[in-house]
Amino acid sequence: MISERMEKQIQFIVTIDELKNITRQSVTIRDRRHENDAEHSWHLAMMAMILSEYAEDKNVDIFRVIKMVLIHDLVEIYAGDTYCYDEKGYEDKDEREQEAANRLFNMLPEDQAQKMMALWREFEEMETEEAAYAATLDRFQPLLLNYNTDGHTWQRPGITSAKVLKRTAVAKARVPQLYEYIERLIQSSIERGFLKP
Repeated sequence: MISERMEKQIQFIVTIDELKNITRQSVTIRDRRHENDAEHSWHLAMMAMILSEYAEDKNVDIFRVIKMVLIHDLVEIYAGDTYCYDEKGYEDKDEREQEAANRLFNMLPEDQAQKMMALWREFEEMETEEAAYAATLDRFQPLLLNYNTDGHTWQRPGITSAKVLKRTAVAKARVPQLYEYIERLIQSSIERGFLKP
């Protein structure tokens, strides 16, 4: 007999397939098409495993980080993707995303809804070591894509190295070796002419 619990879980799984249709501003390296949120989340999960040795806190729970990066953008199914340098879009981003989180996660059975909501909030607040590591990766991945596509999304008016450094600053204290790499990529991007100083 199929339970109501399973019905809710399956409906949630069907709904989150929509993440594959939420396009981001970053483009893929090979064919320079806009990546989607599902691709972004998968990439972050792989990065979380591969780069884990560089987390400042060696006790970071990588499985928890992977769960966070896999769910952090699910709210964009309803809230849409807000470009990280869109100041106007950020004015109501938190409100839109909280409403979306309530709508989406509450499709699940209550115990799972609470766990998903807690992980999503933890990521957003960036206070735990796991959340800071996850947020670092979330900011590093678009930088890697931009660097390898000659600054594709950095070519927009107003995007400067100072803005990129500010966006990636979370890495400085929590993943310092990675932050050194970030600084090197930014400097190289300036020298190569596809990021404004």
